[in-house]
Amino acid sequence: MTTAAATASLVFDGKHQLGEGVLWCRRTQCLLWTDILGATLWRHHPATATTQSWPMPERLGTFALTNDDDRLLLGLASQLAWFDFSSHVVTPICAVEAELPHTRVNDGRCDRAGRFVFGTKNDAADMAACSSFYRLNTDLTLERLALPPVAISNSICFSPDGSIMYYCDTLSKKIDCCDYNTGAGTVGNLRLFADLSAQPGYPDGSAIDSEGYLWNAQWGGHRVVRFAPDGSIERMVGVPVAQPSCVAFGGENLDILYITTARESMSAAALLAEPAAGGVFSHQLADVHGLPEVRFGGVPG
Repeated sequence: MTTAAATASLVFDGKHQLGEGVLWCRRTQCLLWTDILGATLWRHHPATATTQSWPMPERLGTFALTNDDDRLLLGLASQLAWFDFSSHVVTPICAVEAELPHTRVNDGRCDRAGRFVFGTKNDAADMAACSSFYRLNTDLTLERLALPPVAISNSICFSPDGSIMYYCDTLSKKIDCCDYNTGAGTVGNLRLFADLSAQPGYPDGSAIDSEGYLWNAQWGGHRVVRFAPDGSIERMVGVPVAQPSCVAFGGENLDILYITTARESMSAAALLAEPAAGGVFSHQLADVHGLPEVRFGGVPG
Protein backbone atom coordinates (compact mmCIF):
# COMPACT_ATOMS: atom_id res chain seq x y z
CA MET A 1 0.00 0.00 0.00
CA THR A 2 1.38 3.41 -0.97
CA THR A 3 1.57 6.05 1.78
CA ALA A 4 0.53 9.57 0.85
CA ALA A 5 3.40 11.93 0.07
CA ALA A 6 4.89 14.17 2.76
CA THR A 7 7.04 17.17 1.86
CA ALA A 8 10.72 17.75 2.62
CA SER A 9 11.95 21.02 4.14
CA LEU A 10 14.95 23.15 3.21
CA VAL A 11 18.00 22.67 5.47
CA PHE A 12 20.74 24.52 3.58
CA ASP A 13 20.12 26.97 0.75
CA GLY A 14 23.32 26.22 -1.14
CA LYS A 15 22.01 26.97 -4.64
CA HIS A 16 24.33 24.24 -5.93
CA GLN A 17 24.49 23.64 -9.65
CA LEU A 18 24.58 19.89 -9.03
CA GLY A 19 24.27 18.92 -5.38
CA GLU A 20 24.95 15.18 -5.08
CA GLY A 21 26.55 12.27 -3.21
CA VAL A 22 25.14 13.06 0.23
CA LEU A 23 26.39 10.93 3.18
CA TRP A 24 25.99 11.06 6.96
CA CYS A 25 28.99 10.47 9.23
CA ARG A 26 27.66 8.93 12.42
CA ARG A 27 30.90 9.50 14.34
CA THR A 28 31.06 13.24 13.75
CA GLN A 29 27.27 13.71 13.38
CA CYS A 30 27.90 15.65 10.18
CA LEU A 31 26.31 15.66 6.75
CA LEU A 32 28.60 15.70 3.71
CA TRP A 33 27.79 16.26 0.05
CA THR A 34 29.28 17.59 -3.17
CA ASP A 35 28.38 20.23 -5.72
CA ILE A 36 29.75 18.33 -8.70
CA LEU A 37 29.78 21.20 -11.19
CA GLY A 38 31.05 23.57 -8.51
CA ALA A 39 33.93 21.15 -7.76
CA THR A 40 33.31 21.65 -4.04
CA LEU A 41 32.97 19.37 -1.02
CA TRP A 42 30.51 20.50 1.67
CA ARG A 43 30.06 19.53 5.34
CA HIS A 44 27.22 20.59 7.65
CA HIS A 45 26.99 20.04 11.41
CA PRO A 46 23.29 20.29 12.36
CA ALA A 47 23.91 20.55 16.11
CA THR A 48 25.89 23.77 15.69
CA ALA A 49 24.34 24.92 12.39
CA THR A 50 27.84 25.34 10.96
CA THR A 51 28.74 24.63 7.35
CA GLN A 52 32.16 24.32 5.72
CA SER A 53 33.32 23.80 2.15
CA TRP A 54 36.54 22.80 0.38
CA PRO A 55 37.37 23.43 -3.30
CA MET A 56 38.43 20.36 -5.24
CA PRO A 57 41.01 20.18 -8.07
CA GLU A 58 38.32 18.88 -10.44
CA ARG A 59 34.65 17.88 -10.33
CA LEU A 60 33.87 15.68 -7.33
CA GLY A 61 31.30 13.06 -8.35
CA THR A 62 31.16 10.92 -5.24
CA PHE A 63 33.11 10.02 -2.10
CA ALA A 64 33.22 7.56 0.79
CA LEU A 65 33.96 7.72 4.48
CA THR A 66 37.05 5.87 5.71
CA ASN A 67 38.16 4.49 9.07
CA ASP A 68 40.07 7.73 9.62
CA ASP A 69 37.66 10.61 10.33
CA ASP A 70 40.22 13.03 8.91
CA ARG A 71 40.25 11.31 5.53
CA LEU A 72 37.78 10.76 2.69
CA LEU A 73 38.04 8.59 -0.40
CA LEU A 74 37.23 10.86 -3.35
CA GLY A 75 35.72 9.96 -6.70
CA LEU A 76 37.00 12.90 -8.74
CA ALA A 77 36.09 13.28 -12.40
CA SER A 78 39.19 11.51 -13.74
CA GLN A 79 40.58 9.66 -10.73
CA LEU A 80 40.19 8.26 -7.25
CA ALA A 81 42.09 10.05 -4.50
CA TRP A 82 42.40 10.66 -0.76
CA PHE A 83 41.43 13.95 0.87
CA ASP A 84 42.69 14.97 4.32
CA PHE A 85 40.53 17.53 6.12
CA SER A 86 43.38 18.78 8.32
CA SER A 87 45.87 19.45 5.54
CA HIS A 88 43.45 19.93 2.60
CA VAL A 89 45.82 17.72 0.57
CA VAL A 90 44.45 15.57 -2.27
CA THR A 91 46.56 12.45 -2.91
CA PRO A 92 45.88 10.47 -6.13
CA ILE A 93 45.20 6.72 -5.98
CA CYS A 94 44.50 5.77 -9.60
CA ALA A 95 43.11 7.12 -12.85
CA VAL A 96 39.64 6.10 -14.04
CA GLU A 97 38.86 5.62 -17.76
CA ALA A 98 41.85 7.65 -18.89
CA GLU A 99 41.19 6.29 -22.38
CA LEU A 100 37.72 7.92 -22.35
CA PRO A 101 38.26 11.66 -21.73
CA HIS A 102 34.55 12.40 -22.20
CA THR A 103 33.51 10.29 -19.19
CA ARG A 104 33.77 11.11 -15.49
CA VAL A 105 33.22 9.39 -12.15
CA ASN A 106 29.60 9.81 -11.04
CA ASP A 107 27.83 7.71 -8.38
CA GLY A 108 29.34 5.41 -5.73
CA ARG A 109 28.91 3.62 -2.42
CA CYS A 110 30.81 1.08 -0.33
CA ASP A 111 29.65 -2.52 -0.34
CA ARG A 112 29.15 -4.34 2.98
CA ALA A 113 32.78 -5.51 2.92
CA GLY A 114 34.11 -1.95 2.77
CA ARG A 115 35.06 -1.85 -0.91
CA PHE A 116 34.11 1.18 -2.98
CA VAL A 117 31.76 0.46 -5.88
CA PHE A 118 31.20 3.32 -8.32
CA GLY A 119 30.20 4.12 -11.86
CA THR A 120 30.98 6.66 -14.55
CA LYS A 121 28.94 9.02 -16.73
CA ASN A 122 29.26 9.91 -20.39
CA ASP A 123 29.43 13.70 -20.69
CA ALA A 124 29.58 13.66 -24.51
CA ALA A 125 26.68 15.12 -26.46
CA ASP A 126 25.64 11.73 -27.83
CA MET A 127 25.13 10.32 -24.28
CA ALA A 128 26.06 6.86 -25.59
CA ALA A 129 26.15 3.93 -23.16
CA CYS A 130 29.93 3.70 -22.86
CA SER A 131 30.32 4.11 -19.10
CA SER A 132 30.91 1.29 -16.62
CA PHE A 133 30.77 0.17 -13.01
CA TYR A 134 33.98 -0.41 -11.02
CA ARG A 135 35.18 -1.49 -7.60
CA LEU A 136 38.16 -0.18 -5.68
CA ASN A 137 39.23 -3.04 -3.45
CA THR A 138 40.73 -2.49 -0.01
CA ASP A 139 44.21 -3.26 -1.40
CA LEU A 140 43.63 -0.28 -3.76
CA THR A 141 43.35 -2.41 -6.89
CA LEU A 142 40.68 -1.30 -9.37
CA GLU A 143 38.46 -3.70 -11.29
CA ARG A 144 35.54 -3.36 -13.68
CA LEU A 145 32.34 -5.16 -12.67
CA ALA A 146 30.68 -7.52 -15.16
CA LEU A 147 27.67 -5.27 -15.67
CA PRO A 148 26.34 -3.80 -18.94
CA PRO A 149 27.64 -0.40 -20.07
CA VAL A 150 25.52 2.63 -19.22
CA ALA A 151 25.26 6.31 -20.12
CA ILE A 152 24.76 7.63 -16.58
CA SER A 153 25.54 5.32 -13.65
CA ASN A 154 23.39 5.90 -10.58
CA SER A 155 21.40 4.33 -7.72
CA ILE A 156 24.33 2.23 -6.42
CA CYS A 157 23.48 0.68 -3.05
CA PHE A 158 23.39 -2.71 -1.34
CA SER A 159 20.83 -4.78 0.55
CA PRO A 160 21.37 -4.94 4.33
CA ASP A 161 23.04 -8.36 4.05
CA GLY A 162 25.08 -7.26 1.04
CA SER A 163 23.78 -10.00 -1.25
CA ILE A 164 21.99 -7.68 -3.70
CA MET A 165 23.47 -4.71 -5.54
CA TYR A 166 21.15 -2.06 -6.96
CA TYR A 167 22.20 0.20 -9.82
CA CYS A 168 20.81 1.97 -12.87
CA ASP A 169 21.39 3.80 -16.09
CA THR A 170 19.40 6.95 -15.38
CA LEU A 171 18.40 7.39 -19.04
CA SER A 172 16.74 3.96 -19.09
CA LYS A 173 14.19 5.01 -16.42
CA LYS A 174 14.73 1.62 -14.77
CA ILE A 175 16.50 0.50 -11.60
CA ASP A 176 18.20 -2.88 -11.93
CA CYS A 177 19.69 -5.24 -9.40
CA CYS A 178 21.91 -8.30 -9.33
CA ASP A 179 23.17 -10.95 -6.98
CA TYR A 180 26.36 -9.73 -5.33
CA ASN A 181 28.79 -12.16 -3.75
CA THR A 182 30.33 -10.08 -0.99
CA GLY A 183 33.15 -12.55 -0.41
CA ALA A 184 34.21 -13.13 -4.01
CA GLY A 185 32.99 -9.78 -5.29
CA THR A 186 31.24 -11.36 -8.29
CA VAL A 187 27.91 -10.29 -9.77
CA GLY A 188 25.24 -12.42 -11.44
CA ASN A 189 21.53 -12.93 -12.10
CA LEU A 190 21.04 -9.43 -13.49
CA ARG A 191 17.39 -8.37 -13.41
CA LEU A 192 14.91 -5.50 -13.35
CA PHE A 193 14.05 -4.11 -9.93
CA ALA A 194 11.71 -1.19 -10.69
CA ASP A 195 10.38 0.30 -13.92
CA LEU A 196 9.99 4.08 -13.75
CA SER A 197 8.84 4.54 -17.35
CA ALA A 198 5.33 5.59 -16.25
CA GLN A 199 6.64 7.83 -13.44
CA PRO A 200 7.43 11.55 -13.74
CA GLY A 201 11.15 11.48 -12.97
CA TYR A 202 14.40 9.67 -13.74
CA PRO A 203 16.17 7.45 -11.18
CA ASP A 204 19.12 9.16 -9.52
CA GLY A 205 20.88 8.42 -6.21
CA SER A 206 19.54 5.78 -3.80
CA ALA A 207 19.99 4.48 -0.27
CA ILE A 208 18.79 1.35 1.53
CA ASP A 209 17.05 1.51 4.91
CA SER A 210 17.23 -1.00 7.76
CA GLU A 211 14.22 -2.93 6.41
CA GLY A 212 15.82 -3.40 3.01
CA TYR A 213 13.63 -0.84 1.22
CA LEU A 214 15.24 1.35 -1.43
CA TRP A 215 14.81 5.14 -1.37
CA ASN A 216 15.40 6.78 -4.74
CA ALA A 217 15.68 10.46 -5.65
CA GLN A 218 13.77 11.02 -8.88
CA TRP A 219 15.41 13.71 -11.02
CA GLY A 220 12.73 15.86 -12.64
CA GLY A 221 10.03 14.25 -10.51
CA HIS A 222 9.89 16.55 -7.46
CA ARG A 223 10.05 13.52 -5.17
CA VAL A 224 11.83 10.68 -3.43
CA VAL A 225 10.23 7.24 -3.68
CA ARG A 226 10.53 4.33 -1.25
CA PHE A 227 10.46 0.99 -3.07
CA ALA A 228 9.68 -2.29 -1.30
CA PRO A 229 12.06 -5.23 -1.89
CA ASP A 230 9.66 -6.47 -4.60
CA GLY A 231 9.98 -3.19 -6.51
CA SER A 232 6.55 -1.81 -5.63
CA ILE A 233 6.15 1.79 -4.42
CA GLU A 234 5.56 1.96 -0.66
CA ARG A 235 5.59 5.75 -0.17
CA MET A 236 6.71 9.06 -1.62
CA VAL A 237 8.26 12.18 -0.12
CA GLY A 238 7.62 15.34 -2.09
CA VAL A 239 10.47 17.77 -2.74
CA PRO A 240 9.54 21.40 -3.53
CA VAL A 241 12.11 21.60 -6.35
CA ALA A 242 12.25 19.65 -9.59
CA GLN A 243 15.63 17.96 -9.43
CA PRO A 244 16.26 15.80 -6.33
CA SER A 245 19.56 14.01 -6.89
CA CYS A 246 20.60 11.83 -3.94
CA VAL A 247 19.45 10.69 -0.48
CA ALA A 248 21.00 9.64 2.84
CA PHE A 249 19.79 8.78 6.32
CA GLY A 250 21.15 10.95 9.10
CA GLY A 251 20.62 12.20 12.61
CA GLU A 252 21.48 10.46 15.84
CA ASN A 253 18.88 7.74 15.16
CA LEU A 254 19.33 7.67 11.37
CA ASP A 255 15.69 8.70 11.03
CA ILE A 256 16.14 11.93 9.04
CA LEU A 257 16.03 11.64 5.26
CA TYR A 258 18.44 14.13 3.68
CA ILE A 259 18.05 15.05 0.01
CA THR A 260 20.41 16.95 -2.28
CA THR A 261 19.04 18.84 -5.29
CA ALA A 262 20.32 20.69 -8.35
CA ARG A 263 19.63 23.75 -10.48
CA GLU A 264 21.58 22.50 -13.49
CA SER A 265 19.92 23.33 -16.85
CA MET A 266 17.00 25.16 -15.22
CA SER A 267 15.66 28.22 -17.04
CA ALA A 268 15.50 31.65 -15.45
CA ALA A 269 11.73 31.24 -15.14
CA ALA A 270 12.09 27.87 -13.46
CA LEU A 271 14.64 29.24 -11.00
CA LEU A 272 12.32 32.13 -10.21
CA ALA A 273 9.56 29.62 -9.44
CA GLU A 274 11.90 27.37 -7.43
CA PRO A 275 14.44 29.65 -5.71
CA ALA A 276 15.51 26.85 -3.31
CA ALA A 277 16.67 24.64 -6.20
CA GLY A 278 20.16 23.37 -5.48
CA GLY A 279 19.55 23.30 -1.74
CA VAL A 280 19.75 20.42 0.73
CA PHE A 281 16.42 19.24 2.14
CA SER A 282 15.35 16.95 4.96
CA HIS A 283 12.32 14.98 6.10
CA GLN A 284 11.82 13.52 9.58
CA LEU A 285 10.83 9.85 9.39
CA ALA A 286 8.47 8.49 12.04
CA ASP A 287 8.77 4.77 11.40
CA VAL A 288 11.92 4.14 9.33
CA HIS A 289 15.61 4.09 10.18
CA GLY A 290 18.61 3.97 7.90
CA LEU A 291 21.81 1.96 8.19
CA PRO A 292 25.20 3.36 9.21
CA GLU A 293 27.23 4.25 6.13
CA VAL A 294 29.85 1.59 5.39
CA ARG A 295 33.40 2.96 5.48
CA PHE A 296 36.03 2.19 2.88
CA GLY A 297 38.40 -0.37 4.39
CA GLY A 298 41.58 0.53 2.50
CA VAL A 299 44.40 2.79 3.70
CA PRO A 300 47.04 4.80 1.82
CA GLY A 301 49.87 2.60 0.62
